[in-house]
Amino acid sequence: MKVNVSERIYWLGVNDRRKALFENLWPLPAGVSYNSYLIVDEKTALLDTVETGAGGGYVEWIERLLAEHGRQELDYLVVNHMEPDHSGEIGDIVRRWPQVRIVGNSKTFKIIEGYYGLSEHGVEVGDGDLLDLGHHKLQFVMTPWVHWPETMMTYDTTEHILFSGDAFGTFGTLDGAVFDDEIADFDAKYLGQMRRYYSNIVGKYSNMVQKALDRLRDVPVRTICPLHGPVWRSEPKRVIGLYDRWSRYEADAGVAIIYGSMYGNTAAMADRIARRCAEAGIRDITVRDASKTHLSYLIDDVWRCRGIVLGSCAYNAGLFPAVERLTAELLHMGVKEKVLGLFGSYSWNGGGVKNLRVFAEQIGWPLVAEPVELFGRPTPEKLLACNDLAHGMAEALAGAAKHE
Repeated sequence: MKVNVSERIYWLGVNDRRKALFENLWPLPAGVSYNSYLIVDEKTALLDTVETGAGGGYVEWIERLLAEHGRQELDYLVVNHMEPDHSGEIGDIVRRWPQVRIVGNSKTFKIIEGYYGLSEHGVEVGDGDLLDLGHHKLQFVMTPWVHWPETMMTYDTTEHILFSGDAFGTFGTLDGAVFDDEIADFDAKYLGQMRRYYSNIVGKYSNMVQKALDRLRDVPVRTICPLHGPVWRSEPKRVIGLYDRWSRYEADAGVAIIYGSMYGNTAAMADRIARRCAEAGIRDITVRDASKTHLSYLIDDVWRCRGIVLGSCAYNAGLFPAVERLTAELLHMGVKEKVLGLFGSYSWNGGGVKNLRVFAEQIGWPLVAEPVELFGRPTPEKLLACNDLAHGMAEALAGAAKHE
């Protein structure tokens, strides 16, 4: 399908509603889109492709669109990102247009050779270099580790359009509405999907996102064309602001309570803490069972909320496995700017809370109260110990709000 982004710039996108897991890891309940773009000028340029086979005649679409302008040749293929969901059709493009010049940076071509065995056709560009298509002048902005080492962005200096690669993308298909101003309620349809995409796919590289945003801070951007999700033509500043906020680890004054429980004892503690948090004035509270909630949603909760409360029963003298996986991933990502509460229970030997303490020391989030650990069944009398944790969280969030 083709849609005009401007007079001679076209969106060529594919909606994938069949894939269950993005990168074979992250659930896609609302699917995902793959976006590419074609510029028809004195010279023609395709910016990125789509996943192999997802287009169902992708090359033919390009042929028809070129023919509508009385053209046959594709002069350039600009590769902003080499991940296969965007580079999957490179081989078919080169076979159809053998003279096409592939535009990328030095790291791009190493990956192209590894994936597709292509060592020719290359036009290597560096930061700030220009490609003259005629009316359109493309400038290249190197944005390494947003979120692969070769990632870059392409900026059309003529129409102030930014082709942003994976940055500013989101999970979710484009159901007829390609542009942000065609969507009735963006927040309801995409905001959570966009934050889950950011936190799981890009979040580890938040420091590099900040460097990329610094590069773009004084660049006039009228439209943002990402490789996933809507094209931003009415509110490009808003999506830039979201990435700025998330990459600074700025979060809502809410609490995510995430626990692992075998027989309901730790779950009962989670419910008591949640209730006491509500009584203490916290209005944004999410409670998750780590064994029934996919890791990607737990990470999204952590990104969204400033207050994090983790609970684990003792499992073989250690953490409940689903909680252990979450803590390992958070350490790997290096998530910052959170306040933390810890709780758990045990039946014959401890280990859950002990290992949560180790996690707290490693990640460096301040504890809002002394961790709570209960032995055996959580009777009403025992559950009183949870009150201090909830009150400490409320005070920590209130204190943070005063300093913002």
